[in-house]
Amino acid sequence: MEEFRRAYARLCAAPQEAVLRRLRAPGRGRLDLAALGLSLETCGALGRLLPGAAPFAEVALGDCGLSEEGVKLLLHGLCSNTTVKSLDLKGNNLRTVGAEALGTLLRQNKSIRSLVLEWNSLGMWEEGFSFFCQALGANNCLQRLDLRNNQINHQGAGELAMALKQNSSLQELDLRWNNIGLLGGRALLNCLHSNKTLKRLELAGNNVPSDILKGVEQATDHNQDRQTILSETQNRAYILSKEVLSLKDEKTKQFLDLMDTIDKQREEIARSGRMSAARVSQLQEALDEQHSIMNSLKAKLQMTEAALALSEQKVHSLGELLNATKQEQTSMAERHFLELQQQKQEGADREGKLLHDLSAASEKNLLLRSQVDELEKKCKVQQDQLFQVKQDLTNTTAELKLRVVQAEEHLETEKRRFKQSLEDMESLRLKEVDHMTQHMEASERSMQDRIQRLEAIRIALEEELSQVKAAALTERGQAEEELIKVRNQARLEEQRLEHLEEKLRLMTESRDEAQNCCLKQKQMVTEAQAKANQLSLHADGLRRRIEELQQDLNSKEEEKVTEVNKVKVELQEQIGHLQAERTAQEGLREKIAALERQLKVLSSNHREALLDKEGEISMLLEKLRMKEADISRMREEEAQRASFLQNAIMAYVQGSPLGTHGSRK
Repeated sequence: MEEFRRAYARLCAAPQEAVLRRLRAPGRGRLDLAALGLSLETCGALGRLLPGAAPFAEVALGDCGLSEEGVKLLLHGLCSNTTVKSLDLKGNNLRTVGAEALGTLLRQNKSIRSLVLEWNSLGMWEEGFSFFCQALGANNCLQRLDLRNNQINHQGAGELAMALKQNSSLQELDLRWNNIGLLGGRALLNCLHSNKTLKRLELAGNNVPSDILKGVEQATDHNQDRQTILSETQNRAYILSKEVLSLKDEKTKQFLDLMDTIDKQREEIARSGRMSAARVSQLQEALDEQHSIMNSLKAKLQMTEAALALSEQKVHSLGELLNATKQEQTSMAERHFLELQQQKQEGADREGKLLHDLSAASEKNLLLRSQVDELEKKCKVQQDQLFQVKQDLTNTTAELKLRVVQAEEHLETEKRRFKQSLEDMESLRLKEVDHMTQHMEASERSMQDRIQRLEAIRIALEEELSQVKAAALTERGQAEEELIKVRNQARLEEQRLEHLEEKLRLMTESRDEAQNCCLKQKQMVTEAQAKANQLSLHADGLRRRIEELQQDLNSKEEEKVTEVNKVKVELQEQIGHLQAERTAQEGLREKIAALERQLKVLSSNHREALLDKEGEISMLLEKLRMKEADISRMREEEAQRASFLQNAIMAYVQGSPLGTHGSRK
């Protein structure tokens, strides 16, 4: 930020102090120059500094009174910028050159996501606005566009509709308080059939029929649902890809483990084959030795018989070993079967738990949806009550205006009557008339000043009422208690107005009485001067009464002002509460959506896990079958080898002379 300020000071011959102050303030990635009158030189300097990677993500230039050349220089600098995400040009009275510069910005810039153009009257310049709309159709980065109070007519709305048909990135468009009308609303509604990205389109204050507004809302809701579904599908696809990768890794690990176990089994089989071959070779050597010994030592028959007994014992031990191995294999198969049954039972229990959790979550979702429906109904009821309150306010304002006009008429009639009485008194006593005329002129001036003040107060109240109406239009929904309070206050005001009317009637009656007294005094002036003095005293008392009544009126006006301020404060507090309730409702909706997504993800994960477990069970069964086949093969081979050994030993024994001799015996 400091480097940017120094660069600005270098480029400007006469830098503006207000801009330097704003640049000194810590902005946290935001250039805020709103409500500053930027000169052409500062605009040129900023246009030179903004290209490239400027240290700002937001640029606020609202109500700066920019000239056409200044806007052109600034936007030319932003065309090649890559860091600014939000641009605010509110209230700068942009014209044809500004609209064309905005078009070039939208065509060249690829980083701006939000553009605010409120209060600029772009719709008055058809060529510039058409160029802007063409650039908007070619842009694929902008997501939010604010065009409120730009005097856009139905032709401009048609051009915007053509741009929206080509645009595929804009999500929010605000066109409130323009002159779009029926034709423009139809064009925008028709463009939404081809545009699938626009989530929000505001058309309030454009004289658009309600059916078109409903169609626009339905189309935007459809687009929003479509985008949410797309985002959910993308998230699910990403999650599924992750799970597939993890499953592939697990399967590769399992395959490697199986290959290791198979290699180990092969090594064990090779070892057993080597051991059996070594044993066979040893037996063959022993047979050769026995053959040589039998040829050399015929006398040692006992030793050979002992050797035969030993060989028989070995054969018996081998048979026992085979039986033991068979029993172990059967026990292992039973254990595997029991483990598989336990796994199946655990999977079924897990399935039951997951189904119970799903049912509970669905019930919670139904409860939350019912709560959301109730809240929406309450919002609708509150909107209806707001409309009724607005009507009551308009009626009260009209009644107040009528009463003020009536009071002014009464005052004028009373003034005329006082003037006539003064003219009559002037013919009698010039001095008293002069004094009275001066006093009355002063009173008239004070009354006129007060009337002017009352009119100014009335105008201010009307403006405040218009502001309150606009705020009420923009801010929807108020609580029932607040409506009751407003109604009670309106009733109190009506009662106060009735009291004021009664007092005014009393004033008129007193004035009538004073006029009657003046007439009587005129008749009795010739008779007695003392009565004239009494009349003057009576006139002074009337003046005092008038002053007191005026003071009462001023105090009541002040009370009205204080009550209006209190009502404004209460309305603002109520608006804050309603906004908090809206945020809470939005949070609940987001939580509901997150829960639904989690439920869907859990159900999909559970199904995939069940399928994987079934596949693993089938693989284990196949492995067991393969192992049983290998074990049966090994048994057969060992049995064949044992039979071969027995046959060889029997053949050797039968072929020897001792065997023939034993057989003869």
